Amino acid sequence: MRPVVDETHDRALLEQIAHRAMLERGLLPEFSPAVESETEAIPAPASPDGPDGAPVEDLRALPWCSIDNDDSLDLDQLTVAEECPDGCVRIRVAIADVDALVSRGSAIDEHAGHNTTSVYTAAKIFPMLPERLSTGLTSLNLGEERLAVVVEMEVASDGSLRRSDVYRGRVLNKAKLAYDRVAAWLDGDEAEPDGIRTVPGLADNLRTQDRAAQRMKILRHAQGALDLQTIEARPVFEGDSIRELKENDQNRAKDIIEDFMIAANGVTARFLSDHGFPSIRRMVRTPRRWERIVELAAEHGFALPGEPDSEALEEFLASVSHKDPVRFPDISLSVVKLLGPGEYTATRPDETGPRHFGLAVKDYGHSTAPNRRYADLVTQRLLKAALAGSPPPYDAESLEGLASHLTKQEDAANKVERQVGKSAATLLLAPRIGERFRAIVTGAAPKGTWVRLLEIPVEGRLSEGFAGVDVGQRLEVQLTSVDVWRGFIDFRRASGR
Repeated sequence: MRPVVDETHDRALLEQIAHRAMLERGLLPEFSPAVESETEAIPAPASPDGPDGAPVEDLRALPWCSIDNDDSLDLDQLTVAEECPDGCVRIRVAIADVDALVSRGSAIDEHAGHNTTSVYTAAKIFPMLPERLSTGLTSLNLGEERLAVVVEMEVASDGSLRRSDVYRGRVLNKAKLAYDRVAAWLDGDEAEPDGIRTVPGLADNLRTQDRAAQRMKILRHAQGALDLQTIEARPVFEGDSIRELKENDQNRAKDIIEDFMIAANGVTARFLSDHGFPSIRRMVRTPRRWERIVELAAEHGFALPGEPDSEALEEFLASVSHKDPVRFPDISLSVVKLLGPGEYTATRPDETGPRHFGLAVKDYGHSTAPNRRYADLVTQRLLKAALAGSPPPYDAESLEGLASHLTKQEDAANKVERQVGKSAATLLLAPRIGERFRAIVTGAAPKGTWVRLLEIPVEGRLSEGFAGVDVGQRLEVQLTSVDVWRGFIDFRRASGR
């Protein structure tokens, strides 16, 4: 029996839908009594005097800051930069030492290892770790001392990585900053945020971080990393009622974190390999539908080679971004769909992992978000063992099974997030049955054809008139039905335009 839609209870309805979707996908929406008991028994943040083996550097005096979404509470990383006399920039990324409090084989670890990720739905977050940890004792919170695994990188003036290291550190977050405010300040559109103004030297430090990140980004794209700009949206609530879907835009502050994290993930993967340790890598191997990407480029007057080529694809994307910036997000979304999803793989220390097609990097692990991704927690345990001179806590065979499990569970979590996001969209679209919208085809496969509206960031199924359409094509559609409980949004083709 489906609940009656009542906009005064949108949030509660979406929470019910999310809870059910978690169970249907084999995910655990609640923590067990054993997990709760273990969590309550942890008295305080981890101490640097613990018996972990590797030395801990005192880095609390540095002007560390976090940059994240304005409502983020599970802070996984801090950043700081320092200009060197020869023109390079020394970047440090501090990653929350979650392993110091979450022991392998504990009830907390078993729950995290089952879900493998935090699930962020429109109405509720289902954290991988209890909030007492993820937003408290293991989070790099403002003004609180924490243990961290530190990735240090020296970036040359051309954006290349000159030197890197990994070690343990003791850090202190001096400023909790939000992407949009930092980006607006860097762009000169807003005054310096309070969190920056009150920390001596932080403004110049962030400008240094920004310059380094832009250099790294330029070099990555020159080497074939794809500049993809897709449209993502999140529901905006007024009380418990959904009022709109707000697009999440890329900006310079997000670029800082994105480029630093990509670089840090590469450093950790190579560090493990250099120490004879296996690792878990994340990658998109080969585009799933390269032939359609070639056709899509041809429709825009650009010739791509017959075999997958990331540098050529990036050249096409850069050309479209310059010539048609309004349509670029739609083309990016089409390319993302045609590339296909990423996956986790296990890499032995004597193996050279395949190149990540979308990022144009060969060594890409997951290490920078251990509060919310289990792959990162596993990587952290491997790193700390290597630093301490201990044997690997995981062998290659166990990592192979874990990699498959991580991919499966991440796919399940993504499906839950999409389903609840669509349920949120149906609450907005329910009064608009019969209306026509301009749309772009985002998926075309035997199991169904999908379109995204251009006026509203909503995706739905083209249930009538889908013959002959393919990804990237624009057309007019008419909304025919919605199902709030299942998150179904159905359209039919209204015209060929």
